[in-house]
Amino acid sequence: MSVIIALAALALLMLAAYRGYSVILFAPIAAMAAVLLTDPSAVAPAFTGVFMDKMVGFVKLYFPVFLLGAVFGKLIELSGFSRAIVAAAIGVLGTRQAMLVIVLVCALLTYGGVSLFVVVFAVYPFAAEMFRQSDIPKRLIPATIALGAFSFTMDALPGTPQIQNIIPTTFFNTTAWAAPWLGLIGTIFVFCAGMLYLQRQRNKAQKAGEGYGTELRNEPETAEDIKLPHPLIALSPLLLVGLANLLFTWWIPQLYGKTHTLALPGMATPIQTDIAKLTAIWAVEAALLMGILMVLVCGFAAIRSRLAEGSKSAVSGALLAAMNTASEYGFGAVIASLPGFLVLADWLKSIPNPLVNEAITVTLLAGITGSASGGMSIALAAMSESFISAAHAANIPLEVLHRVASMASGGMDTLPHNGAVITLLAVTGLTHREAYRDIFSITIIKTLAVFVVIGTFYATGIV
Repeated sequence: MSVIIALAALALLMLAAYRGYSVILFAPIAAMAAVLLTDPSAVAPAFTGVFMDKMVGFVKLYFPVFLLGAVFGKLIELSGFSRAIVAAAIGVLGTRQAMLVIVLVCALLTYGGVSLFVVVFAVYPFAAEMFRQSDIPKRLIPATIALGAFSFTMDALPGTPQIQNIIPTTFFNTTAWAAPWLGLIGTIFVFCAGMLYLQRQRNKAQKAGEGYGTELRNEPETAEDIKLPHPLIALSPLLLVGLANLLFTWWIPQLYGKTHTLALPGMATPIQTDIAKLTAIWAVEAALLMGILMVLVCGFAAIRSRLAEGSKSAVSGALLAAMNTASEYGFGAVIASLPGFLVLADWLKSIPNPLVNEAITVTLLAGITGSASGGMSIALAAMSESFISAAHAANIPLEVLHRVASMASGGMDTLPHNGAVITLLAVTGLTHREAYRDIFSITIIKTLAVFVVIGTFYATGIV
């Protein structure tokens, strides 16, 4: 019965997300319902002492990353930098390589720190135009954007500032650049397999006489002509974020040491900070701040009139994204404290290989919650210590645990109830029936990539 209660709570949250209800509301409802069925007297203490404590702790650590990423992405959009990058890519590769151009542009934007949701809105108008000119079925646009924005640059490519690559750092004391060779191998696998799949689907459509399509929804209208910046200027903030992230990852430990004691005159007691657990977060925050300043300096003329409204929109988006994930984090902490979850955890622990164990656990929970960051947060909050112990026993570097967890979170997370998938389909004006099959194929490729990376590590020892 305890296992059924835990699974029912997970199913309720998954159903609520699938039906479009707010995770912020239903995560505590599902969690407290599970507690109520287990021990009614524990509902109030569990809500305050577990759910809210973990939720607030997540916001404390990660909200600045969400906020700065959203602001940076909005400024990239308002300044016309994203449009300039797409136009330059078209000029170099042409419209015949429409899918490759869109994948590369999405990858560049997400690796530069732009929010996945911002990338969808920014790239779709250009993807639609390129696909129309090339007579590629519109139904392939979501899968193409998903490959570029929701896969290798989200969790595999070393140094990516996306939250899915940052969360493991606080559990394993690693950095965003953990296991770089394994990350590159995973990136190459996902990119190549994904492009082969998309090209195969395009060729099948052409043989069947299927073109872009007619009587479509949400077709982008021709935007007002704006003076686009030089492509190198548009690229510079993205390159700066990546480089600054790497440099700050090196500099912060040298500046503060392993620990830092904060003792201001008005403080009753000093605050001791473990720098290793915060290096990756501080590095990303500093890098995004520098990127924001560069966009403001280089594109202020285009941004000025829309800065107030754009910043409000960015803050709203960051709050919603952070609170959704934080609610799932609190939910995971409550479920992890229940006897049913302990039974499930013991079953997962029975998987003898620690990396396979971690990969299956993370990707299953990411799939159930419909969130890469949420599922990974649940898994690592509940089982990171056992993962670390098993890794030490098997002489597996914690950097490998980081990369496997990050990539596994981006595996089965894109099930139909995933928020990014729902947003992507809404923006492109397509339905699950029309376009989700190809998105799911990219999901399968992402999931397989995790086990390719695990196999490569055991075969070669490369990290």
